[in-house]
Amino acid sequence: MTDVAEAVDQGYVDLTIDGGIGVIEFFHPLSNSLPSKLLNKLAESITEAGQITNIKVIVLRSGGERAFCAGASFDELIAIQDFDEGKTFFSGFANVINAARKCPKLIIGRVQGKAVGGGVGLASAVDYCLATQYASIKLSELAVGIGPFVVGPAVERKIGVSAMSQLAINATEWQTAAWAKSKGLYADVFDSAQEMDDAILTLADKLSSSNPEAMAHLKRIFWEGTENWDDLLIERAETSGKLVLSDFTREAINKFKKK
Repeated sequence: MTDVAEAVDQGYVDLTIDGGIGVIEFFHPLSNSLPSKLLNKLAESITEAGQITNIKVIVLRSGGERAFCAGASFDELIAIQDFDEGKTFFSGFANVINAARKCPKLIIGRVQGKAVGGGVGLASAVDYCLATQYASIKLSELAVGIGPFVVGPAVERKIGVSAMSQLAINATEWQTAAWAKSKGLYADVFDSAQEMDDAILTLADKLSSSNPEAMAHLKRIFWEGTENWDDLLIERAETSGKLVLSDFTREAINKFKKK
């Protein structure tokens, strides 16, 4: 089993600029799961990209060809010892979602493979999301004794209460990329990553030539009604921070890791 300290220190988040396009890529060898270190860097990178004048549009992607994002790092989850540690960890997802929400640049999401839990939250937090046919989704939190509390508002905003509740309640079942498109999470689904990347480049090129002020105004309109999320998502992180300490949740996470 991978040592906890080693696991949480692995991975990277990179910000590169190509013309007017800022590309933020995150990666972790464990199916692009996200320990606190990467969550913090991801939030910082989104904020930084939003402040760089040369960047007109942002593409958020993960490395590798398979999973887009496996959500929370189970190695770090199981190592949480008290409420403050739990709140801090889940606040990492809150900070990423809020960074995307408040970023003045439009963010295009690239989902090449499966998204679980926090990964669905990331796909929901971007402004326009494209995916491949392999990009199935699942909100697995209830199955490990928690719940999609932090990512819930972002997912609900994107696909509605009914679809979000289906994912949250049926926590062990995958929904297809086609299902996610039908609910509005994905704008389009492609047969291959190459076709998706071509579409992303075409759209990003168009947006990089568009009026930055107009796009910033549009983004504020898209996110109207979420002004309380700085407080709301931290409150949700506190809920998860309490639940992760329970014997039920610890046992459920250990069983899940052994599968």
